[in-house]
Amino acid sequence: MTTEARIDKWLWAARIYKTRTLAAAACKRGQVAIGGQQVKPSRMVRVGEVVEVRKAPVTYSFRILQAIENRVGAKLVPEVLENVTPDDQYELLEMSRISGFVDRARGTGRPTKKERRQLDDFFDLSD
Repeated sequence: MTTEARIDKWLWAARIYKTRTLAAAACKRGQVAIGGQQVKPSRMVRVGEVVEVRKAPVTYSFRILQAIENRVGAKLVPEVLENVTPDDQYELLEMSRISGFVDRARGTGRPTKKERRQLDDFFDLSD
């Protein structure tokens, strides 16, 4: 087992990002930080460091338990990282989830699938 790993490979291997390309892009956009410092995809990480990953609107924090570069199964993820995200971040996520859905006023905007069918039925009958 290695003592260091590239951050982009670790983020992919620990299943935080679906592909290594997405992990590297997140690093380049400044969405990944260690100790408050934004990191490049080539930054080497060690066991014990805390990685902060910003996926709007939440900033997740993970403590590295193993520095791996090969992807592991989902059941093995708890051996690789420890989620140390503060509770207030999850509250922020819940608040955005609640306020995110805004129902449109009836009759405004594009018709829904149900309304479209009703319109089609109405116009078919009047022919």
